[in-house]
Amino acid sequence: MTLALLGLVLALAIGAGCRVLDIPLPAPPKLQGALLVVAMTVGFLVSDTLLR
Repeated sequence: MTLALLGLVLALAIGAGCRVLDIPLPAPPKLQGALLVVAMTVGFLVSDTLLR
């Protein structure tokens, strides 16, 4: 749980840093692309849980 919260905070910090420094966001700007990234992350986490 702590690692998930740390990951969420890190993701928010990276997004804020990209916005402040005017760096292109390292994620797709469309909702479908963002959902694809979320789906890949969930798949990674589920498979990690199942393989343990």
